[in-house]
Amino acid sequence: MRALVQQYDLKAIAIGNGTASRETEQFVRSLQLGPEVLVVMVNESGASIYSASEVARNEFPDLDLTVRGAVSIGRRLMDPLAELVKIDAKSIGVGQYQHDVDQNALKAALDDTVMSAVNGVA
Repeated sequence: MRALVQQYDLKAIAIGNGTASRETEQFVRSLQLGPEVLVVMVNESGASIYSASEVARNEFPDLDLTVRGAVSIGRRLMDPLAELVKIDAKSIGVGQYQHDVDQNALKAALDDTVMSAVNGVA
């Protein structure tokens, strides 16, 4: 891993916050890659949905779906909003009881929120 960091002159490593994320972060930090290499935990909600989507297949037709998921996690560090708008908001995990509410009302509220966030940044 040290050789790859040097070979590609990496400035940051994004680690998804899913299963074994803390152990992975601890391992990467134990490599002592230097203060110039940031190690950052990012929210990976919906990354697996994206990686299997038509959008991901069109963007990366030659990559395996696990690699497409890793690309999505890395992009979330660089530009989270640009990456998250590629995913249906319901796939991001909007709450434990999201299936108990009117799905049309939920979709409308989520769409409005996404538009508001995008317009606020633009």
